[in-house]
Amino acid sequence: HDGRNYGTSWPVSEENIFFYALLKRLVREDHCQLRKLREIVGASTNWKDHQQALAERASLSQYLAQSQDELPAKTMKDSAIEAHLPLGTQPALREKYLNYHNSVRFGRILEDLDSLAVLICYSHTWNKELKRSPLSIVTALVDKIDMRKNIIYPDCDIKFTGHVTWVGKTSIEAKMHMSQYHDGAYTDVLDATFVMVARDPENKRAAFINPLKLESPEEEAIFQQGEINKTRRVELSTASLLKVAPTAEERTLVHNLFLNTLDTRTVSFRSRILPPNSVWIEDAKMKGLEICHPQERNIFNRIFGGFLMRKAYELGWANACAFAGCRPTLVAVDDIVFRKPVEIGSLLLLSSQVCYTEGMHIQVRVHTEVLDPLTRQHSTTNVFHFTFRVEKDIPAIVPQSYGESMLYLDGKRHFDETMRSQG
Repeated sequence: HDGRNYGTSWPVSEENIFFYALLKRLVREDHCQLRKLREIVGASTNWKDHQQALAERASLSQYLAQSQDELPAKTMKDSAIEAHLPLGTQPALREKYLNYHNSVRFGRILEDLDSLAVLICYSHTWNKELKRSPLSIVTALVDKIDMRKNIIYPDCDIKFTGHVTWVGKTSIEAKMHMSQYHDGAYTDVLDATFVMVARDPENKRAAFINPLKLESPEEEAIFQQGEINKTRRVELSTASLLKVAPTAEERTLVHNLFLNTLDTRTVSFRSRILPPNSVWIEDAKMKGLEICHPQERNIFNRIFGGFLMRKAYELGWANACAFAGCRPTLVAVDDIVFRKPVEIGSLLLLSSQVCYTEGMHIQVRVHTEVLDPLTRQHSTTNVFHFTFRVEKDIPAIVPQSYGESMLYLDGKRHFDETMRSQG
């Protein structure tokens, strides 16, 4: 592990050799990655046997700690992992990552980051005296992914590094860094922050995880940043437009948008016209549907979170591309919350919406929900936020209804937060 961006430099510990070797195989074998993770938790590799495997996992509850004090403290270096994606030397693997524009499918990278985050957290909680882990570690949210480079070459090796940076009683923050070997050196591509939660073997209730032992001022600063991240997430949730009214400044902005769309030839609140070089928000959306097959399941026999991120990203990218009329590049991913798991066999409805634009930037929100065809009930599973950039000025997006105005303000908040974090 090269410690890039984290202020530390650690060798991979002997205790972590198992995870190091496992992850090197994981990234190279694509769909085989789930089989490797199943080895850790003792889950079934065969869909028809999954019920029996889940019943066997239930017996692991006896190994769960009753309090965090029972668990030994782990250091950041205990979870340090490095993995290589050999796109430069394995053409067969390269095919799975290649897109039409002779670049790398970023949706595939999202899948790898999700798997890497899970492995980092399992390495933090690993008990070498047990053959299988009693914990079910799942993705709670993607706090932020910041792009440091627009181009990812399809024929150059990629390196992932990462480790645990903060822990609570049942949750873990993992930071990851991705770089690519080009012109004789590794250059930064992205930084990612994921938050995972530990559950019991049946994934029904929270479970305690090992505390984190800080060994240097640099690690204390890293941990403190995790505390800041947690506080920020709480504040953003509290100020959500789904809970409280917009600020005075935001209300003024919405009213000005409304005034700009009034037909001056009439004295009517209903008569609206589209300003020049603008698009109604209603006309800037795109929808998709996925049938959730067993092939896309995770180690706990629900749909793999990385698959959901890939599908949401690809729909959001297509939405931005159609809106701008040219190929967009990703600037950032932020605030992806996994609200509930997606079961095998679900009908997954995806709805992408361009909700804010500024200059050459496009803010896209993708909402996913599952439809129960028997009850016709809809349940939200995820909300994704993507910031894209194009190489030309784009039309302004204009809301009409109050609900669309809240969508616009929410998009502006995410865009402003992304710009602040990058700059």
